Amino acid sequence: MRRRLRALGAALLALPLALTVAPSAHAADPISMTNGFYVDPDSSAKQWVAANPGDGRASAIDASIANTPMARWFGSWSGAIDTAVGAYAGAADSSDKLPVLVAYNMYNRDYCGGHSAGGASSPSDYANWISRFAGGIGDRPAVVILEPDSLGDYGCMNQAQIDERESMLTGALAQFGSRAPNTWVYLDAGNPGWTSAQAMAGRLHEAGLRQAHGFSLNVSNYFTTGENTAYGDAVNRELSARYGYTKPFVVDTSRNGNGSNGEWCNPAGRRIGTPTQLGGGAEMLLWIKAPGESDGNCGVGGGSSAGQFLPEVAYKMIHGY
Repeated sequence: MRRRLRALGAALLALPLALTVAPSAHAADPISMTNGFYVDPDSSAKQWVAANPGDGRASAIDASIANTPMARWFGSWSGAIDTAVGAYAGAADSSDKLPVLVAYNMYNRDYCGGHSAGGASSPSDYANWISRFAGGIGDRPAVVILEPDSLGDYGCMNQAQIDERESMLTGALAQFGSRAPNTWVYLDAGNPGWTSAQAMAGRLHEAGLRQAHGFSLNVSNYFTTGENTAYGDAVNRELSARYGYTKPFVVDTSRNGNGSNGEWCNPAGRRIGTPTQLGGGAEMLLWIKAPGESDGNCGVGGGSSAGQFLPEVAYKMIHGY
């Protein structure tokens, strides 16, 4: 199904850019091909609400979280990745909506942090997995956030491991360029509290940012939108000065309504942020990490595992306490 240019896409294309933006390997615009963002019908929040209709928290979670467009994460738990991704992208395409997908299966994933450790068994295993991921999308319109944390998680890695990771990301971008021509891929760039803009610009460039549509910020974190846009602008100034190009960026606003208190793993007192939209200081504000899903066995999520839906945490995030 191919579509006429939508007002939604035209509005985005009209946004002013202060710097020259390097084109990605493929220039198709998935926003102009769709009519708004896709709401995941099987998100953790949706599933919990359906299973607990009599719970006093269900109506608030349904209204404030479950029906907001957000990303679906794909990894080793997804089974045959081409089938899983194809089904999701196909459902969104049938609804004339734009899906946001997260590829999260990097070899040595979360190598230094550990809470979300796992991923592919080898670089070659990852190369095969990400190729099938891209092939699952095919020519359908989509947005992909590529491997959250992968360029921030360098603290305990040696240079050979860093080179290996950057090579995997460059290879992944090449696969999307050839196999998913209507997909915008954002290479993840961590958050403002993790790595300097100077260092991140270098890491992004070495990982093949020229081939990507842009970069993503604040995934699964809590920094305000203003802090992230300032950081993204600083990264772009570095990219422009050192490499002669800039890129659009998106910000995860799913849990940044109260900003950060300095903790990253299930901190108390956080709040949902601006719902998924075009613009807002970045190319898009997206709910990438689902509010209420645990970051791991830590903070207010003690005893939980990463990705587990915690209704009390979700409910408190709606109200900011």
